[in-house]
Amino acid sequence: MTPVLARRNPAAKLAAALLFSLPLIVTLDPVAPAVAIAVELAVLPLAGVRPLTLLRRAAPLLLSIGGLLVTVLLFAADRSGAVLLDAGPLTLTTGVLWTALGLTLRVVAVALPGLIVLATTDPTDLADALIQNARFSPRFAIGALAAFRMVPLLTDEWHALAAARRARGVDAGGNPLTAVRIFASTAFALLVGAIRRGVRLATAMDARGFDARTPRTVARRQRFGPADAVLIVAAGGLSATALTVSALVGTFRPIF
Repeated sequence: MTPVLARRNPAAKLAAALLFSLPLIVTLDPVAPAVAIAVELAVLPLAGVRPLTLLRRAAPLLLSIGGLLVTVLLFAADRSGAVLLDAGPLTLTTGVLWTALGLTLRVVAVALPGLIVLATTDPTDLADALIQNARFSPRFAIGALAAFRMVPLLTDEWHALAAARRARGVDAGGNPLTAVRIFASTAFALLVGAIRRGVRLATAMDARGFDARTPRTVARRQRFGPADAVLIVAAGGLSATALTVSALVGTFRPIF
């Protein structure tokens, strides 16, 4: 049996994810995002997403969090609080740790709802729901669907570019500076290839009438019911609850 959250309208799930995560950016404290993460992990069984699957999908997010954490520890402007470590240019204080914890937890809390929605939603159903229920332009929704479908191709193309460079003898040889240079050139080649593929795809879609001004029909009806409205309202209420808990414990730090 399909889990209850996975059965909801794709547009409703996307709206609920945005309504739940976006209010969390108004505060810098770690309490509100920590409460939000607890809620997100609690609803995983209702969405039918396994923790290991979510962890695998969140691997790039975890890498970015590591870079964010190092940046905050080295360059944070707020050095208030007790000094925990003083090693030359690096001064680690409780204020720095509090700021780093708040930023990293906030990134996780904002990103997890989107990962859960993508893991439980068919991209074609999402595009249909955006057109039918959210009244998005078919050109935008179908273009976004085509772009989403092409994302897995980037991984294959990256491996092909790396293999081609190795076949030509381009190798770092244990030199970290050379490795960075090779990585940058490969990333640039991947970007150029993605742009070219996108231009060809856009031309092909226009040639097939995706830019037609006549009204489009739909093959699969996406229905928006009372349960979908309840999901959106509940998401807003849970987000407000996380901010309320932060205010009640006295840690709320507005970003403005």
